[in-house]
Amino acid sequence: MRVLGIETSCDETAAAIVDDGRNIRSSVVASQSDLHARYGGVVPEIASRAHVDLINDVIAQSLVEAGTTLDEVDAVAAVHGPGLAGALLVGVSAAKAIAIATGRPYVGVNHHEAHVYAGLLEDPTLEPPFVTLVVSGGHTLLIAMDAHGSYRVLGQTVDDAAGEAFDKVARFLGLGYPGGPAIDRLALEGDRDAIAFPRPMLDDGNDFSFSGLKTAVVQYVRKHPDVEVADVAASFQAAVVDVLVTKLLRVAEESGVETLVIGGGVAANSELRTRLLDEGETNGLRVILPSISLCTDNAAMVASVAWWRLLADGPTPLDGGAYPGLKLGA
Repeated sequence: MRVLGIETSCDETAAAIVDDGRNIRSSVVASQSDLHARYGGVVPEIASRAHVDLINDVIAQSLVEAGTTLDEVDAVAAVHGPGLAGALLVGVSAAKAIAIATGRPYVGVNHHEAHVYAGLLEDPTLEPPFVTLVVSGGHTLLIAMDAHGSYRVLGQTVDDAAGEAFDKVARFLGLGYPGGPAIDRLALEGDRDAIAFPRPMLDDGNDFSFSGLKTAVVQYVRKHPDVEVADVAASFQAAVVDVLVTKLLRVAEESGVETLVIGGGVAANSELRTRLLDEGETNGLRVILPSISLCTDNAAMVASVAWWRLLADGPTPLDGGAYPGLKLGA
């Protein structure tokens, strides 16, 4: 079964062709980073307008790169939530239009579930149960996947997501947008132990909080204006990674699973990936790290979920809309 996936939940316009939920034939992503850089973050209206401008070309390119046509596509899918309302509507509308024009089934996909399936795309032998850390600019979630379509949210952020904290700290330090890659690069030149930033909620349940850590960075730099920026970046990144890794390992132990997966834009962070591999080896755990192209928002993971969902649940009704606050399992 060949599925065309579409992703427009935030500031990437993406389309992909995936066969049988596992075989990626094409994956095209058009980033809007340059459009939002001057504002230090994503501007929803700008994102929506850019999706409108880009969506047709991105879909066409995905078909060309896959060596296929819409007539050979068996289903079309789009992320229908969570995300920015206007951005979601562009992808959902495009997918429905193609479904109606071709007579193919339409599948609405949960963005969080798609990030979980990035791990299955990376390693086709991966099977539940496992625990996934979905960590991005908008979300920080610990998700147990007990079976296909069966999830438990074990922890989530109570304020800023980890990626949001990266962006805000990077903006304060004058490193530009997107902040995560900028801090990751600069941290390589700094000392991760130079500044003892707090590890928020480290021993307090499975939820996350990064707003206070961001404030601690700002206050420290204001009190020490001559501090090496690379040391600030490295120490801040170390604090975030410590929290993420500690809580992921904890929920894995509590859930009795031996496989860990990460997804989302922050899953591309080099220190996070290295720490998880080291911890996995030390603790006898299997660690699945999706390739960088599967960490950031992409449509291949959307098409993968849609294949499973279509087999299990059938098509999504065409009168369904976009759901900015959609929860996993809804």
